[in-house]
Amino acid sequence: MKTLLKNREWLLAGIIILLIIGFSLRSPGFERPANLVNIFNDTSILIILALGQMTVILTKSIDLSVAANLAFTGMAVAMTNAAFPGVPLPLLVAMAVGIGALLGSINGILVWWLGLPSIVVTLGTLTIYRGMAFVLSGGAWVNAHQMSPTFLNVPRTSILGMPVLSWVAILVIAAAWIILKRTAFGRSAYASGGNPSAAIYAGIDVGHTRFLAFVLSGALAGLASYLWVSRYAVAYVDIAQGFELDSVAANVIGGISIAGGIGSVLGAVLGALFLGVIKNALPVIGISPFAQMAISGIVIVLAVVFNARAEARKGRIILRDRAATEQSKEAAA
Repeated sequence: MKTLLKNREWLLAGIIILLIIGFSLRSPGFERPANLVNIFNDTSILIILALGQMTVILTKSIDLSVAANLAFTGMAVAMTNAAFPGVPLPLLVAMAVGIGALLGSINGILVWWLGLPSIVVTLGTLTIYRGMAFVLSGGAWVNAHQMSPTFLNVPRTSILGMPVLSWVAILVIAAAWIILKRTAFGRSAYASGGNPSAAIYAGIDVGHTRFLAFVLSGALAGLASYLWVSRYAVAYVDIAQGFELDSVAANVIGGISIAGGIGSVLGAVLGALFLGVIKNALPVIGISPFAQMAISGIVIVLAVVFNARAEARKGRIILRDRAATEQSKEAAA
C-alpha cells in the first residue's frame, strides 16, 4: 500500500475510478462504457494541449499562449476552408500544425535568444495571438454552414466505437511517450529542467532544447485547433478561453513538477482525464458553475502541495561523506 501511494500515476488512476463509482451512485449510467468514451472524447483536446505543455514544463518553462495559439490557428484554418472548400483536408491539417509550430517558435526564440522569462513572454504572446485572431476575422464568426462537410465530419467519424478525435489523442499520447522516453530530445528536456547547470556540462544546449519544446507545444496546439473547430463547428476569437490554465492544471495534478525535470506522459494524461471527469460529472449532479470553479481550484492547490512534499529531498553533505570514507579507510589500514 505504501508503494502504491508513492506512485503518483497509480494513485491518480485509483482516484479517478473512485470518482466514477461515486458519481455513478448519484447519476446512474455515468459509468457506462459509452459515457466513458464520451468523456475521453471530450477530454481529447485538453490531453493534446497538456502533452505539449508538459514538454515545455519539463524544461523549466511554461507556455501560457497555447489556447491563444489554438484560437488564431483555428480561425485561420476555418477561414481558409470557408474561402477555399476544395483544399484537401490533409493540407489544412498540415497548415494548422505549421502555423501552430511557427507561433510556438516565436515563444521559443524570445526565451532562447533573448533570455526572457517564459511566463512573461507567453503572457504577452497570449494577448498578441488573441488580437491577431480578431484582426484576421474582423471579430466575425465562421459557422458550420460555411465549412465543408469533410472538414467537419472527419473528427466525428467513429472507428471501432470511438471517434477519430479520440484516436488522434491516443496517437499523440503514443508519440509523446516515444519522443520523451526514447529520443535524445526527451532526455535533454528532462535534463534541462532537472539540473540546467549539469545539463550544460553534459553538452546539452538548454536554450535550444527549450526552443524545440515550445515548437512542439505550438505544433500540438495547431493540431488541436483543427480538432476544436471541426468538433464544435464554429470558430471565433474567444474559443478555448482559459484552456491554457487547464493544460497547466492537468500537468500539476498529474505530478509534473513546475520546477522542471519531473513527470510522465501517463501523469499528464491522467491529470487531464481527472479534470474531464470532474467537469462532466459536476453539472450532472447539480453543482453550480461557481462551485465547480472552487472545487477545481481546491484540487489544483492540493496537487501543488502534494507535489511540493513529494519533491522535497534532504540534501547530502558530500564532504562529510568523503571524510567518513577516509576515516574508515585509515581504520582498516
